[in-house]
Amino acid sequence: MLLPIYLYGSPVLQKVAEDITPDYPDFKQLLADLWETMRHADGVGLAAPQVGKSIRLFVADAELLAEDYPDGKGFKKTFINAHIVEEGGDEWEYNEGCLSVPKIHEDVRRTKRVRVQYLDENFAPHDEWFEGICARIIQHEYDHLEGKTFVDKLSPLRRQLLKSKLTKISSGKVSTKYRTKQ
Repeated sequence: MLLPIYLYGSPVLQKVAEDITPDYPDFKQLLADLWETMRHADGVGLAAPQVGKSIRLFVADAELLAEDYPDGKGFKKTFINAHIVEEGGDEWEYNEGCLSVPKIHEDVRRTKRVRVQYLDENFAPHDEWFEGICARIIQHEYDHLEGKTFVDKLSPLRRQLLKSKLTKISSGKVSTKYRTKQ
């Protein structure tokens, strides 16, 4: 089922998400809905807070970016209770967008590598390093679990310049091909 995506300014996007257990109600359905909603919106990642659930869950699929970023080929993962435990490498700039902040793309600096401890869709534990575009997607989605969006990474001046656009988004005055919610 396609879920509405919560827009910038929604309180659920500003809360630190909670860990979940395998008995989380209707988990399999929620996971399937996250994947379907992300694909429908042409996203490369989607976090549970973006669909109104303040839990530590996100999905990521870098296949849409694989032509420009070959390291994204075959990267399709579910992250449950993810925690970034280490970052490394130089920072690099990339023009990010977000389904919760439609029609705005801005250059954001992030590290090239991250080490993440997480559970997969079967709640099996993993401790892995990710690099390049995969690390970028993970960091972006992880921010949602921490109650942040990429807008929080922008300079105060840049945020001020975007203020009218952000105000329109937070009041629902934005057109998207996917369902949205405040």
